[in-house]
Amino acid sequence: MRALGLDLGSKRIGVALSDSDGTLALPYEVVQRTGDRERDHRRIAELVAETEAEVVVVGVPYSLDGSTGPMATRYRAEARRLRATLGVPVETYDERLTTVTAERALRETDLSGRARRKVVDQVAAAVMLQSWLDHRARGEDPA
Repeated sequence: MRALGLDLGSKRIGVALSDSDGTLALPYEVVQRTGDRERDHRRIAELVAETEAEVVVVGVPYSLDGSTGPMATRYRAEARRLRATLGVPVETYDERLTTVTAERALRETDLSGRARRKVVDQVAAAVMLQSWLDHRARGEDPA
């Protein structure tokens, strides 16, 4: 099963894609927010179609104690809107610390700060999606 992972942000949306077996997540692209949510969602729908994704996983930034803060509430609402428009299942998954993990991994490369900033969102999406895939592979409920 091919899955598309989304790391929502206020300026950019990091996108990751799994392999067709649903075992490995890779950074895919970054969608720049346009200020028009419907237009952004149409771009995500295009990505779902072109990658033949069967499920979309939206990262939700819960607080460190697991509670739902303002950003988590906002992104869960956006996931509900995506669910109504994409035509494939949309699931949410805890994305706490994925950007931190992605930034640490990228710092270990030879990329400049500017180059890292261009890819950190898609790498964070891949970290989140890989965790979701791993939970599924172990038979655990990824939610």
